[in-house]
Amino acid sequence: MKSNLGTGAALRSLLRSARNAAVGMTAVAATIGASTATADGHLEEITVAFFLEWPMPFQYAKVNGTYDEALGVKVNWRAFDTGTAMSAAMASGDIHIAVSQGVPPFVVATSAGQDLQIIDVAVSYSDNDNCVVAAGHEIDQESVEELAGKKVGVPIGTAAHYGFLKQMEHFGIEVASLEVVDMAPAESAAALSQGSLDMACGWGGALRRMLDYGNVLMTGAEKEELGIHVFDVTSAPAAFVEENPEIVAKFVAVTAEANAMWNSGEHTAEMLPVIANDAGNDEETSAATLATFLFPSVDEQLSDKWLGGGTQAFLKQVADFFVATGNIPSSRDTYSGAVNSGPLSSGQ
Repeated sequence: MKSNLGTGAALRSLLRSARNAAVGMTAVAATIGASTATADGHLEEITVAFFLEWPMPFQYAKVNGTYDEALGVKVNWRAFDTGTAMSAAMASGDIHIAVSQGVPPFVVATSAGQDLQIIDVAVSYSDNDNCVVAAGHEIDQESVEELAGKKVGVPIGTAAHYGFLKQMEHFGIEVASLEVVDMAPAESAAALSQGSLDMACGWGGALRRMLDYGNVLMTGAEKEELGIHVFDVTSAPAAFVEENPEIVAKFVAVTAEANAMWNSGEHTAEMLPVIANDAGNDEETSAATLATFLFPSVDEQLSDKWLGGGTQAFLKQVADFFVATGNIPSSRDTYSGAVNSGPLSSGQ
């Protein structure tokens, strides 16, 4: 995804798409039902979105067919480049569940009227989402004002975009003084390596490639001190969650079991090769990435810090920040309805 739109224009474009999608959701839902269900309404298959080069424990269950067996339906998996593309695919009915969607694209979609719900906290990763300045500029926190006029690749409407805006606000850099290009992280990494960008923002494998050609302005810990909490969620259309509660509950239960296996540290040798291969990485790279990831347990997810109230409050914070910076026109009064802990808690 690449365009010469500035941040505000690009987000407005995304919002228009989300609003149009929200208007047509009833018809889309009917199409989904007709194409994936039997005469008695039983689903035969679902399609789930995920990211390549983003190794996570769920992929062990994905490869081994655990989801298919537990859900009793065929699970199709489709790779995406950004969380905004995931929102669009859920709006069109192309996918039913999105694994590891960033909070900002979720906020952009739901603020525009798309009826999505968070059904679990997929991963927390403050050190695995950032912006990298080209090494040749030798720009750090002491000389950050030299960014003015520079060209920056940012995946608009994503966690990386939110982090970019918050960092620029912190350093007092006017976003309007930069040439912001809407680019998927993989494209930004390539452009940074070729000298076509002065700064690039992204995550995962793309971020690692960016770091070969530059430096970050802030560490994960420094970003967290600013309130830049970086985590992804598993999301789904509210209608799909309501109509298929058992399937959704079983889906998050399988994910939680895979997370628990990984968190125990007792299955690394068994799981890592499978996860790495499915993510499209080598084992060393996947291990390095996973070392920066935190996978909250079910009890942690259901606590006040996460789905018990903290996530809802953070959604509102992100939305209000996007409004204040002119990136979206309005936010919802509350995002409590955009979080559904029912599927996760049903397994308790």
